[in-house]
Amino acid sequence: MPRKGAFGNEYKVVLVLRGELRLTAGKAAVQAAHAAVMLYEAAARRDRGLLDAWLAGGQKKIALEVATLADLEALDRAAKARHIPTVWVEDAGLTEVAPGTRTCLGLGPARAADVDAVTGDLPRL
Repeated sequence: MPRKGAFGNEYKVVLVLRGELRLTAGKAAVQAAHAAVMLYEAAARRDRGLLDAWLAGGQKKIALEVATLADLEALDRAAKARHIPTVWVEDAGLTEVAPGTRTCLGLGPARAADVDAVTGDLPRL
């Protein structure tokens, strides 16, 4: 298991929302929260050691934004090419967007350096 604080073993989760949807702050927060929970659940099934290392390191989470769905899809492909776990949040459509709208892409938990290589140039939410 990776050790907390070991050089090169910093872990993070990144939550990326679609700017074009112009979600309210509350809606964006909830979509990011959905992604964070989904990533946690997937990591608990896939790699408990990695999850424990992320938890021990303070559960670092960053919220970022891209302009369009196409940008999110490209980000998903880039993350998968680096073996970074991803999850998609698709809205139920009860409030601001149509049912099935992809609102958020979650990445990680994964090594911060790997995630930064994919998301490092994106603006913060």
